[in-house]
Amino acid sequence: MHAKTRFHGIIPPIPSILYETGKIDETGMGKLIDFLIESKVDGLFFNGTGGEFSQMPINLRRQMAKFGVNYVNGRIPVLIGTGSTSTEETIALSLHAKEIGADGVVIINPYYWKLSEESLYQHYCQIADAVDLPILLYNFPTLTGQDLTPELVYKLAKKYPHIVGIKETVEDIGHTREIILKVKSERPDFAVFSGYDDQLLNTLCTGGDGSIPLTASFAPELSVGIYQAFKVGNYEKAIQLHRKLAPLLSLYKLDSPFVNVAKETIKLRGIDISTEVLAPLRPLNEEKKQELERLATTYLSDFLQVTNEAK
Repeated sequence: MHAKTRFHGIIPPIPSILYETGKIDETGMGKLIDFLIESKVDGLFFNGTGGEFSQMPINLRRQMAKFGVNYVNGRIPVLIGTGSTSTEETIALSLHAKEIGADGVVIINPYYWKLSEESLYQHYCQIADAVDLPILLYNFPTLTGQDLTPELVYKLAKKYPHIVGIKETVEDIGHTREIILKVKSERPDFAVFSGYDDQLLNTLCTGGDGSIPLTASFAPELSVGIYQAFKVGNYEKAIQLHRKLAPLLSLYKLDSPFVNVAKETIKLRGIDISTEVLAPLRPLNEEKKQELERLATTYLSDFLQVTNEAK
């Protein structure tokens, strides 16, 4: 099954719903997962940047991955983030993801050290040689301090058929275009996803395959709507939805990192979850919560109303 899995469309990175103790809020996680599946997303991504993987002890990463796979129970594909600063740890987490039945892993490049291009290439080769699960690369140079160049991605995709795609969280849309043109010429099946929410439409127009956007964790109707409209050639509707999606990125400016903002917005949708975050992140203070409510009322009023009527 794994070898034939082709990832596409909208795959939200799931915020890790946790209690103050750091334990999983299983009820809250379940409600969020069910909401997103009902919203017709094309997959779910656990332990990504928005899932606070970088603050998690390794045992919590394993627990969250296992809970996600078990709760989704094959309804849609599940991706697990397994990247770390250690090649050995990344392999161990990736093998655990395979063991629990994940459909693929998403591997961000090591951060802190800046590696030579050859060392970075060998890092991914060592992982791909040890793990036969489908692998998506994850390029987020703003946070890792290092870019996955189109040449590097091409070399890896050419050598390993089970390196099946990339999440491109890059400011320069030309970088994503170059990866699409270069890698898909060799591997038409290679899936290219935008990481930044407002680059979805451009990525699709250039020949990409979808998006892995955090806003889809609380407003999946927009990204899913853009993707589905684009697929059937309803470009007018796709553009209209894009114009509603783009302003949502102003929510991210409320705090840094903005995982707390995503959790509070999910709660504003009427989904009862714990909004605790892992230190060194901190919950939103009351002033920022009020500002979030104001912005959400402005940009998400249709969805808040629908949720309230359904309750």
